[in-house]
Amino acid sequence: MKTLTSVLILGALAAGPVHAACSYPRAPANVPDGSTATKEEMKAAQQAFQAYNNAIKAYTDCLNLEHDERIAKDPAALTEDQKKELERMRAQKNNAAIDEAEAVTARFNEQVRLFNARLKKEKGG
Repeated sequence: MKTLTSVLILGALAAGPVHAACSYPRAPANVPDGSTATKEEMKAAQQAFQAYNNAIKAYTDCLNLEHDERIAKDPAALTEDQKKELERMRAQKNNAAIDEAEAVTARFNEQVRLFNARLKKEKGG
């Protein structure tokens, strides 16, 4: 029980700074409908999604940096189990961000395919 309490306290302490320093980026609010969107709407969405992908990269880099700094700060103060727990939490947050980014980007890419198919059809191809 004492070990569990220590791990929970460590988790709470470790999670606090991550939320404060590493801001989880928001996905673009709207994915244009490729079957009706204008070229300008698609270009604006592409820019928004590129910015979002850059923000995800910055977020995961921040998680890695915070993790490394936490471990390097006083490695002797952390047990191996605590270090493993910090790594597990970092990996979980990293993977969740990547999974969400991939899912959101896949939805946008599907609309890009619809947009391109519509343009081709409109041009008679």
